[in-house]
Amino acid sequence: MAGPLKGLKILDFTTLLPGPYATMLLADLGAEVLRVVSPSRPDLTNLFPPFLPGRNISATAAYLWRGKRSISLNLKNSAAVPVVKRLVGTYDILIEQFRPGVMAKLGLGYEDLSQDHPALIYCSLTGYGQTGPLAGRAGHDINFLARSGLMSYSGRKESGPSLTGMQIADVAAGSSNAVIGILAAVIHRGRTGRGQHIDIAMTDGAFAFNAMAGAVALVDGKEPQREDGPVNGGSLYDFYETQDGQYLSVGAIEPQFFGAFCRAVGCPELSPGGFWPQNTEETKMLVRKIIRTKTRDEWVEIFADFDACVEPVLSFQEAANDPHTKARGLVADVDLAGGGTVRQIACPIRFSRTPPACGKAGEEPGAGTAAALREIGYPEEEIEALRKGGLFD
Repeated sequence: MAGPLKGLKILDFTTLLPGPYATMLLADLGAEVLRVVSPSRPDLTNLFPPFLPGRNISATAAYLWRGKRSISLNLKNSAAVPVVKRLVGTYDILIEQFRPGVMAKLGLGYEDLSQDHPALIYCSLTGYGQTGPLAGRAGHDINFLARSGLMSYSGRKESGPSLTGMQIADVAAGSSNAVIGILAAVIHRGRTGRGQHIDIAMTDGAFAFNAMAGAVALVDGKEPQREDGPVNGGSLYDFYETQDGQYLSVGAIEPQFFGAFCRAVGCPELSPGGFWPQNTEETKMLVRKIIRTKTRDEWVEIFADFDACVEPVLSFQEAANDPHTKARGLVADVDLAGGGTVRQIACPIRFSRTPPACGKAGEEPGAGTAAALREIGYPEEEIEALRKGGLFD
């Protein structure tokens, strides 16, 4: 059965993580995605090992490019513009991740393309957006998080802000908002017949994640601080080291869960104080001492009998092989072009009627160039002339 986005066609000019992750999700949901890749500027995600055996593609790229075809075009070659405009005539959505103004300089900005294609949905995904004093500035995930205000009250008082193992601004604020924006625009176009330009900034999305602390700060004018709130280390809601150097996560906020936690660790007398007691630091020191008396897995066995919002901190491989992960189908064997399979993270979205499906793992850049041109009416001799003209180099 086809995914819910079957029939939706996306022209993808993005690289690195945010845009490719967004279009991978859309491809998993049934959209047809054609990547426009540079023949002279390799995508960094395809430069880091490990590489798939016998293939010129990394494990990361094979994942992010899953379910997509690719066409190789040198956008600085004057022949590229008419090719792209011809492609746009057969696609619903264009997503790009260049700095503001780059596509317009190439003659491929929203204003250029929407004149002939008013139904086109055009998504621009950048660090700081299309407007504002920082619009043209370079940046990465760490910079977007820094400017959002989030990191001013994340981390520890003694050591300051801390890095996370994934790119929060890139994926949660960039990729996810791009998908939301695109699908909202598709619904709007269904009602009106009109496309529009979508401006997604990763810093904007990260700023909006100041949901709880920010809502308070905008009213009382006070700055949120590290380890000063209910869920940033200022309460018993935290990670605790176990005897074997592993960790437990304790999220026992509600009274019934905190009561269960206290009974499980053998300190029912702590229950009346709640997860955020007046003597938080003193209580926290006691909890740390208790948790260090047993290994992580010993605590897991104990808490199996208590509904206390306590779970082990798993390694990635442990998480990937966890019975719950397997039951949810979060790891899939994905087909490779030419045969074989590779294990990849599956689509996390579930539908009762139109389940998502992992397409083939990402193909090598430019592998679909000739086929894509044939589909929009280019004869073989013209494709060969474009090749000789350096359009694909």
